Amino acid sequence: MDYDIVVSGGGIAGLSATAAFAAAGFSTLCVDPAPPVTEREADGADLRTTAFLQPAQAFLDEIGLWPRLAGHATPLQIMRIVDAGGPVPEPRVTRDFDAADISDKPFGWNLPNWLLRREMAARLTDLAKADFRPGIAATGLFTRDGEARVSLSDTTRVRCRLVVAADGRGSPMRAAAGIGVKTTRFGQKALAFAVTHPIPHGNVSTEIHRTGGPFTLVPLPDYEGRPCTAVVWMEDGTKAERLFALDPATFEAEMSERSCHLFGPLTLASRRTIWPIIAQEAERLSGQRLALVAEAAHVVPPIGAQGLNMSLKDIACLRDLALARPEGLGDVQMLDAYHKARIADIRTRVAGITALNRISQISSEPLRDIRAKGLDALYSLKPVRTTLMRLGLGASG
Repeated sequence: MDYDIVVSGGGIAGLSATAAFAAAGFSTLCVDPAPPVTEREADGADLRTTAFLQPAQAFLDEIGLWPRLAGHATPLQIMRIVDAGGPVPEPRVTRDFDAADISDKPFGWNLPNWLLRREMAARLTDLAKADFRPGIAATGLFTRDGEARVSLSDTTRVRCRLVVAADGRGSPMRAAAGIGVKTTRFGQKALAFAVTHPIPHGNVSTEIHRTGGPFTLVPLPDYEGRPCTAVVWMEDGTKAERLFALDPATFEAEMSERSCHLFGPLTLASRRTIWPIIAQEAERLSGQRLALVAEAAHVVPPIGAQGLNMSLKDIACLRDLALARPEGLGDVQMLDAYHKARIADIRTRVAGITALNRISQISSEPLRDIRAKGLDALYSLKPVRTTLMRLGLGASG
């Protein structure tokens, strides 16, 4: 064999998987058609952020990634839900989830995606068992009982015992294995960008519901001496495109109003990016010599910081199965166990986040009133709040 494992996809999930398997002693090749963009202002930089919840942070620490990330991370102590669905955009129901109610640690830690790629790629250079080849794509997959053969865009072919598909929602490896997907489209798009503002964020992650989807503000370190926040603004696709095309001054006025001026006037501190919102789940999480992880396996709207945290649970599960039976790496027993261990949690979370997103899209004012009353009644009960917090952190119940 050329490698124990080939990881197709060098995004955050693929880099994490490579670090996890290489740190566990498995020779691991990671390929991706595009070199990682690791500078904030570079073309193609991913300006979204990722909030790593407590279980994800513990896993990153275990595989040696967290020491490189900790100094750049902003802790998230409080998650605030705001309903602003009245006649004018102003808070009418506000409920806080304080991590101190269930833990002596923050809920999570937020980092920019472009920086994650930089630090994770750098970590791989320290691992003797990791081979990262950006600029090379996995173009073909041939499997049989004992091995997989992956064709690469540099015309070479490598043999391995397990292929990990971390190659995104349109996964070529998933397609090559003939695994289908179920996709839900919401007619929404999301804008992602960074802002500065005069009122400090106080390590509070704020999700404001009005119509079209949530407007979410997640704390970042100060930028040029001012408090800074990452924003994901979900809207009906047509409206999102209109917002994306606005000149900066007009856009700043609209986003400040949509934020209910909770942090004062918002000033753009980055360019804007836009992408479509879908929910998606694979029919199976495995094929012959193949495991699907991250967006190759599941895609959810950006609500509740679930997406990449689910992905790291996939990777941790696969890594643990590999360590439990190293001699069975990539065999039917291991991959069936992986599918069985993860599929119920994935389906439950995709369904739950899909439902939450539908509720957040509500445009009818009477229905928005019902949403506000339900939010107020539900989140006023401390036992309900703590249960929801534990579920959000990845507990099964």
